[in-house]
This record gives sequence, structure tokens and C-alpha cells, in this order.
Amino acid sequence: MEKEKGTIAVSLVEEAVRCVKRCGVDPAPMLEQAGIAPPLLAAPQARVSSAQYGALWNAIGRGLDDEFFGQDSHPMRSGSFIAMCQAALTARDGAQAIARTTGFMRLVLDDMTAEVEATSERVRLVYRLREGIPEKEMFAYATHFILVYGVVCWLVGRRIPVRAARFSCAAPAAGHEYRSMFCDDLRFGAPASYVDLAPAFLESPVIQTAKSLKTFLRNAPASFIVKYRNPDSLGARVRRALRMRPIAEWPGADALAAELGTAEATMRRKLKREGETYQSIKDALRRDMAIAALQSGDRTIADIAVAVGFAEPSAFHRAFRKWTGARPTDYRPLDAPSAL
Repeated sequence: MEKEKGTIAVSLVEEAVRCVKRCGVDPAPMLEQAGIAPPLLAAPQARVSSAQYGALWNAIGRGLDDEFFGQDSHPMRSGSFIAMCQAALTARDGAQAIARTTGFMRLVLDDMTAEVEATSERVRLVYRLREGIPEKEMFAYATHFILVYGVVCWLVGRRIPVRAARFSCAAPAAGHEYRSMFCDDLRFGAPASYVDLAPAFLESPVIQTAKSLKTFLRNAPASFIVKYRNPDSLGARVRRALRMRPIAEWPGADALAAELGTAEATMRRKLKREGETYQSIKDALRRDMAIAALQSGDRTIADIAVAVGFAEPSAFHRAFRKWTGARPTDYRPLDAPSAL
């Protein structure tokens, strides 16, 4: 599988922070542990790395002693995710793996369950809320899905295609981000909540071992928050094509469309339907490369500006603020080189 180093919208950080505040806990120490600067929360376009989001996820789980972020009337105590992975690791195949992961979540949560309905055409995860429980926010459904889906994908060693997703909750602010997480065929305000998966994984053998579990747990959930995103959209194909080249060699829209076997107008129309443009994809890749370099802390901002295609640091600063609503220095470790 292609290694994905993408970033995550700050709106998902805000959703996690709201969960913490609803529990009456100050999120500031958790954000600090994750290296997320408070000014980023005030910038709607800001992004954080998957590592930062994973660190925040773990910090919240420890801080609340609840790995479900207080979104269920029964807390998912710290260590539950490890126990779920250990239980699922002994599964024979994908069918047993998804049965064990959803079954484990049913044991630790009271309000929400996901039941597996399998046919030859699809595997449907049907989400149900206990009678009398008010509708959950999308973030609760997504948290449940990420935990189960990430583990099962890892166990069988590949991304399981998500074919459709329907949720009875209202559309969240980060709708585009959730489409990256699930699939393009995502709808809110539906009569029922479910996610349809391609069924081939049911017969796939579990290939992980106790040894590989240690590495997985050390890097989870950052290791799978972006790794198993939807790779089938045209936008994902465009990103893959660009990542194979140095920035200086990125082709024009017409040349890339020809390379992908489509007309430029068709490519633009399909990208628009996915909520993107060719320019927005290029900007997002440069933005993510810049964020990763800024957070590594071993290069000056001037060097990073050149690396992502800017001759002048001032032009990079302007573009970065346009991309993220924040300053490059907001993403720097405290001990990073300060030269501009």
C-alpha cells in the first residue's frame, strides 16, 4: 500500500476538543502534548499532521480515561483498544476479524453498536443506537468506524474498499474530510446509519503477528487515520501521479489529464464534483510537504520555501497563510532553526 503522509483538517481537531470540554476537562495540556499550537484552532483552513492528530487522540484517551472521548454513556477505558487488537489478532480471516472487533466494541460501549450484515455483494456495518439515546454527532460514528476499520484493514494487510456510507445525523462541518475517510458516496440525514464494504476481505487471511502488533500499537492510531483513506477517487489518482515527481516537474492540467487517459475538461468536471480542482490538489500537496518539513524542525523556513517551489520566503509565507490561515512558525517545534 502506498504510504500516505496526508494532513487532517483542524475541524476534526475541534470536534475532538469539544468532546473534552463536554467532559469538563481542559484540553490545553492535550493539545500541547500533541504539538498543536492554540492559534491553529482559530484558523478554519489549518491542518495538522496525522502524527499530531494521533498524538492528540492518545492524549485525550489517557486524559479522560476514555478512548471513545466521552461520546458514550459508558467510557471506553484506557487500554481497551490494545485489548481489542489482541483479541482480533487471533482471528483466522477477515470475517472473524470484523466480528471480533465489532463484538468487542459492543461489550465496551452502551449507546452505539455496529452489527455486521454480510452478503455476496457487500458487507454492511449497521449502526444502531440504544432506545432513548438521542442522535449522535458524526464524530461519534467516525470514531467507532476508525477503530474497527483501521484494525481490520491492518489485520488483512490492505485497504478494504468502502462503497457507500449513510448516516442519520446532520451533515458535519468537515463533510469533505469525511468523504476522504469513507468514500464519495456519503450521505447525511439518512433514515439509517450504515457503511458498505466490498466483501472480498472476508476470506482474506489475517497476516499480522504478535511481533507486528507491537509496532502497530506504538504508531496507532496515526498509522491508519490517513493510510486507509479512499484511494479510488480521481483526486487520489492525481495526487499519486504528482507525488511521483519533483515539484518542478509537475505537468500542466492538460498533460496530466492525457496521462490519466481522460480529457482535461472531463478531469476538471470530475474533480469539481469531488470538491477539488487541479490547483487545489497541487496546493494541498505543497502545503502538506511544508507542514511535514516544518514539524521535523531540522530545516530553516527559507530552505523549506525553496523545497516546495518558492523562490522567495515572503511568497511562501503568503501562500502558507492562504493555505492554512496560520503562519509557518505556528507549526515549528520550539527548538527548530529560526532563520527565515
